[in-house]
Amino acid sequence: MTASSGTAGEARAPVPLPTPKFATAARAALADTRLRRNLRGATASLRERAGASPEPGDWEELREAGRAIRDDALLNLDAHLEELERAVTEAGGTVHWAADAAEARRIVLALVQATGAREVVKARSLVAREIGLNAALAAAGITARETALADLVVQLGGDEPSHLLSPAAHRDGAQIRELFLRGLPGAPPDLPDEPAALVGAARAHLREGFLAARVAITGANFLVAETGTAVLLESEGNARMCLTLPDTLITLAGIEKVVPAWADLEVLLQLLPRSAAGEAMTPYVSSWTGVTPGDGPRAFHLVLLDNGRTRALADEVGRAALRCVRCSACLNVCPVYERTGGHAYGPVYPGPIGAILTPQMRGVESAADASLPYASTLCGACADVCPVKIDIPEVLVHLRGRVVESRRRRPVPTPELLMMRGLAWTMGDARRYEAALRRGTRWARLLSRGGRIRRLPGLLGKWTEARDLPAPPAESFRAWWRRRP
Repeated sequence: MTASSGTAGEARAPVPLPTPKFATAARAALADTRLRRNLRGATASLRERAGASPEPGDWEELREAGRAIRDDALLNLDAHLEELERAVTEAGGTVHWAADAAEARRIVLALVQATGAREVVKARSLVAREIGLNAALAAAGITARETALADLVVQLGGDEPSHLLSPAAHRDGAQIRELFLRGLPGAPPDLPDEPAALVGAARAHLREGFLAARVAITGANFLVAETGTAVLLESEGNARMCLTLPDTLITLAGIEKVVPAWADLEVLLQLLPRSAAGEAMTPYVSSWTGVTPGDGPRAFHLVLLDNGRTRALADEVGRAALRCVRCSACLNVCPVYERTGGHAYGPVYPGPIGAILTPQMRGVESAADASLPYASTLCGACADVCPVKIDIPEVLVHLRGRVVESRRRRPVPTPELLMMRGLAWTMGDARRYEAALRRGTRWARLLSRGGRIRRLPGLLGKWTEARDLPAPPAESFRAWWRRRP
């Protein structure tokens, strides 16, 4: 979805920025060549940055250590979560448990309403997006102000993020300028589309919100069970403002974010920045433990979300997806993601990691989620760059098997399954196969024009919506072989 046109004077008038349904945004994204061009440029830039950064001599050892740390956390998750809750409580914080998105929304909404605040500031949080928090707050009359620049752009555009690290990677400078002129009250009409000027306009807009905020909502990259510490990595400093200025701090995190000990961060804080952006260290690494009288928030609440993670943990192969540290390295090397964009994967987790994480958390039964494991060429590039050694192709193949099994258990088979069963019956006998081949060839040649089939009937029409098929030859290979001397 592109920014609307108009003069600068017209653009500065207050214009409502509605958030469309995700399906509409996804269709618009796939159809927008400018969007896909911007995204290709962004992923290419991130690949170049990662490639220009030399790997440490012990990089493979670090990856193996990261895998072991994340596996230990997952295999002993119950014990680590209990230790985390105890440590957070002892430090003056409060832990809330949410089984699903609806419960998490109720908890956060109740916490915000208890303060009487009508506006909250938000640092980047994938979990907040996963549970649909902004919409829930808006329905209760509470405004959520995004403070990360890319998330602010996405919010002003009324669309969805397209990348884990750079949610607005599908927008270029000219589009962001138009959005700022529409949505930022103090944006000057002569605002250029240069990055420094756009960042300055966003900073001026956000400063007032930071100073007035009474409640902040953040995510967390890691949760240290040993000390009850939440850790957040960022590149702009907006999250640190959220952590220090408001009276009430609410942190949302999935239960898989737990790491056993503080010493584990020595490994993970080397892996994540380099895999994400080719950096030795993230510009801002913030950690906070409970509350301290006279310093920072007066109340700290940690909301721990399951929402399908326990179901994924029970799968011996699929649980590897929960190791993910959200570095986005797999997105930057994926040929499918680069051509389709993040919107095609769903509203939260794009790319290869989304293709294995979302179906497990939400179930492979729905048509939308069942298609995700097939959104891959299985080239293996994602596994090669994963800092915690998630074998994404292996999990994709495993999930494809689960999709097939789930369809077999349906009381009424899907049209696709009926068609496949019919093909299996036909191809199981040479005479049936040759008879079907002769008849199919005759009908296919009748449908062709100029040697190409541009439209097939029924369910087969899905193929020809995006591609033409060559017309079959008048004589099959088997017939030609039989009549050879």
